[in-house]
Amino acid sequence: MRHLPLFMCTAFCGLYSLQTEAADKKNERPNILWLTFEDTSAYEFGCYGNGDVHTPNADSLAARGIQFMNAWSVAPQSSAARSSLITGCYSSTYGMDIHPVPYDTPADIFFPQRLREAGYYCTNNSKTHYNSTTDNKSCWDECNNKASYNSTKRGKDQPFFAVYNTVTSHMGRIRTFHTDGRRDYTQEGIFPQQLTLPSYVPDLPEVRSDYAGHLEAVQDVDTWLGIFLKDLETRGLEDNTIIFFFSDHGGCVARGKGYLYESGLKVPMIAYFPPKWRHLANGAKGKENGLVNFTDLGPTVLSLAGVKPPKNMQGKALYGKFASKEKREVQFALAANQLHHFMPVRAVTDGRFKYIRSYIPYRQFALRNYYQWGMPSNKAWDKLVLGGHNTNPDWKQTFEPHPAEMLFDLEKDPDELHDLSAIPEYAETLYKMRQALSDHIRTTHDLGFFLPNSRTGHILYEKVRKEKYPLDELYGLVEIAGTATVASLPMLEKAIASPLPEMRFWGVVGYANLAREKQINTCPQALLALLQDENPYIASEAAYAVVYLGKAQEGIARLITPAQEKDRKIGYSSLECLSLDPEMRDYIRPFLSELKEAAENLPRLANEDAGLMARGILVNLGEMDIKDLHGPEAYNKGLKLNYGRRAMVPLPN
Repeated sequence: MRHLPLFMCTAFCGLYSLQTEAADKKNERPNILWLTFEDTSAYEFGCYGNGDVHTPNADSLAARGIQFMNAWSVAPQSSAARSSLITGCYSSTYGMDIHPVPYDTPADIFFPQRLREAGYYCTNNSKTHYNSTTDNKSCWDECNNKASYNSTKRGKDQPFFAVYNTVTSHMGRIRTFHTDGRRDYTQEGIFPQQLTLPSYVPDLPEVRSDYAGHLEAVQDVDTWLGIFLKDLETRGLEDNTIIFFFSDHGGCVARGKGYLYESGLKVPMIAYFPPKWRHLANGAKGKENGLVNFTDLGPTVLSLAGVKPPKNMQGKALYGKFASKEKREVQFALAANQLHHFMPVRAVTDGRFKYIRSYIPYRQFALRNYYQWGMPSNKAWDKLVLGGHNTNPDWKQTFEPHPAEMLFDLEKDPDELHDLSAIPEYAETLYKMRQALSDHIRTTHDLGFFLPNSRTGHILYEKVRKEKYPLDELYGLVEIAGTATVASLPMLEKAIASPLPEMRFWGVVGYANLAREKQINTCPQALLALLQDENPYIASEAAYAVVYLGKAQEGIARLITPAQEKDRKIGYSSLECLSLDPEMRDYIRPFLSELKEAAENLPRLANEDAGLMARGILVNLGEMDIKDLHGPEAYNKGLKLNYGRRAMVPLPN
């Protein structure tokens, strides 16, 4: 490695010092630019070790800046992740964790407003999606597809905070239902047959094609980044602008987006500080191996702007005037649902070990998100596993019930395939992780265990405080439910008689878990009575439980025919869960005519339609081929997408 002569080093250091001193004397503040993109895992960029993709702009930015090697999104789906970005808090604290549903939240929790009050011009072009009924644009000076740091409304020399989000890499690019008419990705330097696939997905043509299509999108994101770097240079802004470049969560390869594995959480994240502002990063450069997540970015932006982060923010400022001196020992993530499947999951890591806690462990991770199941790779993966042709146990894990607690050694097992939770030599690590997560849920006042329909008509965050809701009791019940034993029955019996719907629901989950594991075999009358509970989530979960307790006819009938039509998808969620259990399929078959009628007559192209769910259950029963899931009308839509290509927008304007 060549070293600069001493006089050049002295000159450079002197210039750096003069620039810093000049900035301080003028009371200047840096511009801050967020360039965000979607659905992309860290391993999909060249600077993170991927040799199958060409990302020169990101690689160069990483070499000149700070490359975060252990950056997590807070959630593996966009709206819950963005809710954490905009608040600097875990989205479950405000009940903003259910994707993609807005709920009433406290006022004034969006951090850009603090920047505006400090004199910054704040623009967003133009993704919001904050899971809040508060006007998502209210915290921005401009929030539309024309918003720009180049706006004529920005005052002369006024510092800016600008966010641009491109959807060029969104899963919608390869959600084409089939691969007919796909472009030749080799023309982009991407060779599907030579790609290195993750070990947790099967080596199928559709998987290779989808992955190639997504890597093409990653290269487009890199080109998009280059457009902004050029614009900053052309306008003389590059010396005064700090850049953050990152994805909202993990990628489009099956078992990525939507899952709390590293493939869903670990994101590419690069920060670049021009020399003038490098003192704000304490000279940090190169690869940063510390633990960071999305709750840190809001406090960091405020700190870089000289604004003290509010005490309610749960993240830590990484850099700037108010940078935290604390080193994060562990970090956390959350998932609430796969669209209509309510199934809270949490995760924690110390960087080496990873703990995933599933609170309804009999709900398979691969319960279908029917948007994601529009990807040809998901359909092919599904058909291989459920069609009985799979010979690799790693490829079917997500289609099966799983332990409530899972522990992985990320150093030895980066694909998270070998659960260590039952191995005695890891008992101490398991306990440490379990306790860390249990404490975190309580210190952040996690509202993610409240049912979706319990969050409407009020600000849940304020309601639980005003009414002194017994959160500790709820958390204790939630933790018992997924790991219930016969000794838990007195607690569960009390819970299902509670006037509080959350208590009843989680009590039912405990019974269902015991029934599914054959720890009990008789159905309590109080549980059977909950088939008529006014809350459809409780009634549906009770129906699932009683099917395993000798009441299959009653339970499945309740799931097939909801008390109200608007609740049909809630029942179908439990029915889909049942239909993935080979032992339960014969109990469902007497209801085939009702399912086929729903599959034929209910809407089925939109990803949240009940008709799609009915079709999915028929697929699980072997009554329909997965390729026909979205109906014949999907073919032409997919063909058009395969012929096309998403634009690299938005641009600086």
